[in-house]
Amino acid sequence: MSRFRNALMSLALLAMAGVAAAQSTQFVGIGRAATPSEVAKWDIDVRPDFKGLPAGSGSVAKGQDVWEAKCAHCHGVFGESNEVFSPLIGGTTAEDIKTGRVANLQRADYPGRTTIMKVSTVSTLWDYINRAMPWTNPKTLTTEEVYAVTAFMLNLANIVPDDYVLSDKNMAEVQARLPNRNGMTTAHAMWPGNEFGGTKKPDTANKICMKDCTPEIKVASLLPDFARNAHGNLQEQNRIVGQQRGADTTRPEPKAGMSVAAAAPVATAKPENNEAKAAIALLSKHSCTACHGVDKKIVGPGFNEIAKKQAGKVDYLVGKIRAGGVGVYGQIPMPAQSLPESDAKKIAEWISKGASK
Repeated sequence: MSRFRNALMSLALLAMAGVAAAQSTQFVGIGRAATPSEVAKWDIDVRPDFKGLPAGSGSVAKGQDVWEAKCAHCHGVFGESNEVFSPLIGGTTAEDIKTGRVANLQRADYPGRTTIMKVSTVSTLWDYINRAMPWTNPKTLTTEEVYAVTAFMLNLANIVPDDYVLSDKNMAEVQARLPNRNGMTTAHAMWPGNEFGGTKKPDTANKICMKDCTPEIKVASLLPDFARNAHGNLQEQNRIVGQQRGADTTRPEPKAGMSVAAAAPVATAKPENNEAKAAIALLSKHSCTACHGVDKKIVGPGFNEIAKKQAGKVDYLVGKIRAGGVGVYGQIPMPAQSLPESDAKKIAEWISKGASK
């Protein structure tokens, strides 16, 4: 028994020594050094020389399936997008693929610039899709799905054929056909190394000046009381993404010396709505919140707006969710959804009862 106890104590001491060794030496007592496995989870960038690109592959056909399920509702079936997001595909020609410079970028009269017109490296497409898409649930695509979606985008732009399989082995070949591959410059000091012909010369020639500085200008804005809530609560009219937060115009402007918390009315606790929580979780799971807010329009109408028009129509809502449609709330089409019928019914029941939070 004593041997067993001694073994346990030895293991405990080794574990404590490991933790102590992992403590930060730069900031004593604050945090610890990240382990190699933790660093690997965040170290996902892919460089223009394809360093960091994981092994794998994905076909154009597979990419079309992923695109229609997870990308088309924001970016359009053919990358043409909609009134909210800018187009991804278009504006390039076969001649651009030969020269590596997109001619339409030189035209002042060209109506708009798509992503495929501007991007100069395939790694940029792969890296951004991998780290940021879908925008409601980033980093959830598998490596195969990222390769496949990238291949499908390249196919839409006529860079690769319909039967192409993009992989880490042939991405350099595709890079040689990218329409704007020669449109990038490294003649600046924003790239830290010399791998791509960069320069260490600063991109500005400013000199630091720390004397005779002008006083700091403080900018502020306010609404007069009569206009404060004239167009509804500004706080509820902001998009659900980004850092901008509007003022709560249902409450008076906090006076000098009064904290925002002091000006806020005492909130009363609401009873927990388990049906709403379950429905909203399903909406997030199936990416419905990419286009619909609960009480506000994003791309499509808010669920509250749908609830007012379709109260009690559970079967109708199930059919519309699964089949998609256009024309009832505008001209931006909603593609058919592949979620299970049981999930669609739970969402429909919640909407039919008013879509409460």
